[in-house]
Amino acid sequence: MDILVCVGSSCHLKGSRQVISAFTQLIKEHQLEDRLTLKGSFCMGKCSCKGISVKVEDDFYSLIPEDVEKFFAETVMGRL
Repeated sequence: MDILVCVGSSCHLKGSRQVISAFTQLIKEHQLEDRLTLKGSFCMGKCSCKGISVKVEDDFYSLIPEDVEKFFAETVMGRL
């Protein structure tokens, strides 16, 4: 399953690097490297959202760095 994190200007300023780092750590902790692929993406057209644009499969989400762990547990792990 692919997880795309926007690294465009707006999301970069909102903390996309922190989100990517948190996802990377969680994927390693749960030993899911063979089931999840984390990718950076340029603008997804959701810049008006409060947080960083994240796409899991065909669904878009808006995350702040502090919410990544909860999102991972509920949304990502829930799809595996």
